[in-house]
Amino acid sequence: MDLRIFTEPQQGASYDTLLAVARASEQLGFDAFFRSDHYLVMGDGDGLPGPTDAWITLAGLARETERIRLGTLMTAGTFRLPGVLAIQVAQVDAMSGGRIELGLGAGWYEEEHTAYGIPFPSKRIDRFEEQLAIVTGLWETKPGDTFSYDGSYYQLKDSPALPKPVQDRVPVLVGGMGPTRLPALAARYATEFNLPFVSVEDTRTQIGRVRAACAELGRAEDDMVYSNALVACVGRDDAEVARRAAAIGREVDELKANGLAGTPAEVADRIGRYAETGSTRFYFQILDLHDLDQLELIADQVAPQVG
Repeated sequence: MDLRIFTEPQQGASYDTLLAVARASEQLGFDAFFRSDHYLVMGDGDGLPGPTDAWITLAGLARETERIRLGTLMTAGTFRLPGVLAIQVAQVDAMSGGRIELGLGAGWYEEEHTAYGIPFPSKRIDRFEEQLAIVTGLWETKPGDTFSYDGSYYQLKDSPALPKPVQDRVPVLVGGMGPTRLPALAARYATEFNLPFVSVEDTRTQIGRVRAACAELGRAEDDMVYSNALVACVGRDDAEVARRAAAIGREVDELKANGLAGTPAEVADRIGRYAETGSTRFYFQILDLHDLDQLELIADQVAPQVG
């Protein structure tokens, strides 16, 4: 069972704060440190000191960590041209010594596009399909060969398809609850399918759809990693759980119903229910990035119960 840390820096976090969380995650034995890719705070709050760019952050962390894997849930396809993104990810993979993973999504938060002058196109899922084909196609092109692509939205001609990532295959994550196209795209391009903030029942349903899509393509159903991302609120007792819930502006009952919340035993039980659906990797969404004690508690008292 892989346990990973997932952060939402657009809510308010400097690079130094993210570095502290990434280093703590590494020291405590977590498998990976991931971050969102957003430029605007969501909900209440001022978002100070302001947004940080996902791939600039990961480039810095690549040089300041040693073991932990690094990635995005999810890079917004609307932010970067796919050819440029392939170069960026390959470079950061080299900077990390081969520890990078690319979560890629279609982009959805229109307000942040408006706030920073980023085009918010229609038919994003169609563009997303082309982005997946281009990024993976560039990486898979053999050295000395060229890559061309003639799509409805993107055209590449005789690209040298460089640089190459250090890893033979950079893990690519696709996720969401779309009933048909997302499972099909995952089966074709992804190494991992992620379910963000959904119930055990919805996880079971969507994993079934992805397995069916894999089978239709002739791909082994167990060749895909299935994962969940869920908000974390873990305490040694009820009082500590309540304190942590209040610190992130959430209610305990809601967190227990929809996240990984409660005592270590309760959280381990919750993970077990998701694991019964086929999920083997869990992203603990940490909203209070200054509460490193919670990371230590998860590592010391949750991880041994689910390992």
